[in-house]
Amino acid sequence: MKTAIIGIGLIGGSFALSLREHNICNQILGVDNSEANRAKALELGLVDRIVSLEEAIAEADLLVLAIPVDAIPILAVKILNKIRPDQTVIDVGSIKSELCEMISQHPNRNRFVATHPMWGTEYSGPEAAQHGAFTGRSVVICDRECSAPDALQTVEEIYRTFGMPIIYMSSEEQDLHTAYVSHISHITSFALALTVLEKEREEEHIFDLAGGGFESTVRLAKSSPETWLPIFIQNKYNILDVLREHIHQLQIFRIMLEKDDREGLKKAMRKANTINRIIK
Repeated sequence: MKTAIIGIGLIGGSFALSLREHNICNQILGVDNSEANRAKALELGLVDRIVSLEEAIAEADLLVLAIPVDAIPILAVKILNKIRPDQTVIDVGSIKSELCEMISQHPNRNRFVATHPMWGTEYSGPEAAQHGAFTGRSVVICDRECSAPDALQTVEEIYRTFGMPIIYMSSEEQDLHTAYVSHISHITSFALALTVLEKEREEEHIFDLAGGGFESTVRLAKSSPETWLPIFIQNKYNILDVLREHIHQLQIFRIMLEKDDREGLKKAMRKANTINRIIK
């Protein structure tokens, strides 16, 4: 099988490495608008050849869209306009509703499989690609009933070979749940970093005193704005809903602290501890 990775950054590059590690492809093509990314992807051996989008559509059996989420819908339509009935197209973005709505009436919709591998780091670019990135991580496949059985089977086999449990959801469910388990974490991290930078103006003290708890909480604030701005905007209604609840919980903690409500704080923290049933 010949695969084209469109967008050779953290996710696209890691996807390419996983394809190589599991001997799924005999050739990996790379498409990227950035000359630096193209050069680095070749240097690191993420791809075998750099090609144009048109060449990728003409040659590849599988096309993987790993570009910012706001660019995926239009590109998906462009690719679906030109593909053959034996080709499969997937995306690996974290937002699905707008994409799936845009392609819903396309005559080649059944060649598309909407996927979201639940993995990422705060880094970006081809040099951030990691070996074994997806192993043990879940992947969401959205609106599977809209994909042709052979296309769906191809994608399922790839992810299972990667060692990824598959979860099936509608695109709307995926966007809602991802707002809770991923997007809110990034917003909280960005906000905490801004809070500390605003209040702790002597930056050397941040480095001197920052412990593991702070580092792990604020780590995501190093994430690329170019990646996360489109995600926040596309999923803003779900994120706003989550933010309202998050702010409400922060206000409850603030009130309990103001009142020296030891029992209330202890009860709230013990309730939060029950997350251990879900996250080990």
